[in-house]
Amino acid sequence: MKKFLPYLFVLVGVVFGGRMEAQDIHFSQFYMSPLNLNPAMTGVNNCKTRLIANYRNQWASALQADAYNTYSVSYDQKVPVGRADYFGIGGSLWGDVAGATRFGTTQGRLSVSYSKKIGGYRKSAKYLVIGADAAVTQRRISQQDLRWPSQHNGDGTFNGMLPSNEIINNFDFLYADIAAGLLFFNVMDQYNNWYAGLAMHHLNQPDVSFFDGDVVSLYSRFTIHGGGQFELSRTVSLIPNVVFLFQGQQREYNGGTSLRFALGNSRLQNQSWQVGGWFRTGTKDSGGLHNDAIIISTRFNYDHFGIGFSYDATISKFSNAGSANGAFEFSLVYEICGPEKRAVYCPRF
Repeated sequence: MKKFLPYLFVLVGVVFGGRMEAQDIHFSQFYMSPLNLNPAMTGVNNCKTRLIANYRNQWASALQADAYNTYSVSYDQKVPVGRADYFGIGGSLWGDVAGATRFGTTQGRLSVSYSKKIGGYRKSAKYLVIGADAAVTQRRISQQDLRWPSQHNGDGTFNGMLPSNEIINNFDFLYADIAAGLLFFNVMDQYNNWYAGLAMHHLNQPDVSFFDGDVVSLYSRFTIHGGGQFELSRTVSLIPNVVFLFQGQQREYNGGTSLRFALGNSRLQNQSWQVGGWFRTGTKDSGGLHNDAIIISTRFNYDHFGIGFSYDATISKFSNAGSANGAFEFSLVYEICGPEKRAVYCPRF
């Protein structure tokens, strides 16, 4: 059974599924991938410039070399406007590939935002942010690696010379994609803040069909997210995060928290270590919820670097496909502050 899993995942989605309702990538360390989460988070950063890289490997125990691999890199910066407001500009590139057929998606995106101060003082303020992005996306599949049920002999062996009886017109195509979002954050002081956001991706519902004459619109995805940092003492801080994703009939819910511990006399900002746990659940096709994964995460911050690592321990029925079945992620954040000194104005992601 395991050797047919890579083909099963793709065949169900491409041939029989028609609409692939939960196609979008997701990171367990969503709080370290802000531009993928909400375009309104572009430029929302204590420093002037931010560089981020993310990598995710999923279900390698079951799919081995055909496991899901997802990567993302992004750049964003803030541009001061007047005494307290900011523009944010940025760009990102992400890719995802899975299965023996190398079913993949690559997207390049430009993002903009505007942060408006709506109350507070120099080091304690409230902001409302509006953001949007536009992208060009490539979707592809490897023609020579496709295998169909009609190409399997009666004894279970595969014969690629047999006709497939299936016609795919577009093995590689492009489409445009747009998104928009809102973000509100409240900075109480340098060590305490909270935020909440709302985003809508695929506003134009692009056609993602591999077949001519068969329009398959990508469902719009709604994202609700929030989090914060709350200082428990001079050396310990609580950092909760939640994100809810809605796309078509599918739902995904993530929630958890971590504790950040200061190293030396840094008081949580410049040098710190944190560890936490999250729980992910989602909807079943038959209705109701199913428990998906428990996520263990850790992060180390040193000056302007942030390095994060997490592991998803699968607790759904798919865990039967392998004893070590799950996903791991690696994230890297680098901030460039420059000469600007305008005090604390946003949470740290």
